[in-house]
Amino acid sequence: MNVLDRIHESCVYGRRVRCLSDHLARLVPAACSLLDIGCGDGKLAQLLLEKRPDLRIEGVDVLVRKKTWLPVKPFDGTNLPYSDSSFDGVMLIDVLHHTLDPLPLLRQALRVSRRWLIVKDHVLQGPGAALRLRFMDYVGNARHTVALPYNYQSTSEWSALYRCLNVKVSAEVTDLGLYPWPFDYVFGAGLHFVVLLDRHQNCA
Repeated sequence: MNVLDRIHESCVYGRRVRCLSDHLARLVPAACSLLDIGCGDGKLAQLLLEKRPDLRIEGVDVLVRKKTWLPVKPFDGTNLPYSDSSFDGVMLIDVLHHTLDPLPLLRQALRVSRRWLIVKDHVLQGPGAALRLRFMDYVGNARHTVALPYNYQSTSEWSALYRCLNVKVSAEVTDLGLYPWPFDYVFGAGLHFVVLLDRHQNCA
């Protein structure tokens, strides 16, 4: 493990999953069954279950790690091994920017979800955004051999995806506080969001 990896593990990873689990605990509707796509080691899901024992979470990932905090099924990155409407909701936490095209996976997620999509991802906006996002992506994922196409979407591109899926934003958080100061000033504000998407609203 190199210096950047050690810094990430000691200063970033733990705080990130704790902050995200706090946001998700407030955002996810009551008594949901959830599929966590691209769940990694499952630590985030495990923390969320500690805060929200009313939830049930299963995980899938393209790369199943040797040690995980919950059972994880392998999948091919596109086709989910579940029937239609198998879960109340589906989580995609920092997953979609690792795809060449997020729409096919989002459609699969919506297929197996009865109602909700919970997405945490990045927004390509502001000076040097692409460079900052690429740096974060590389430090956080390269050692796990995760695909890094650096496929970040702008605000208008996210809106276009929601229209294609015929879903509406039910709730959104953009100030996540994932990193300690002053790192959050550079790598946090304006680059991250968590959104709860609802397929049951009257979508235009």
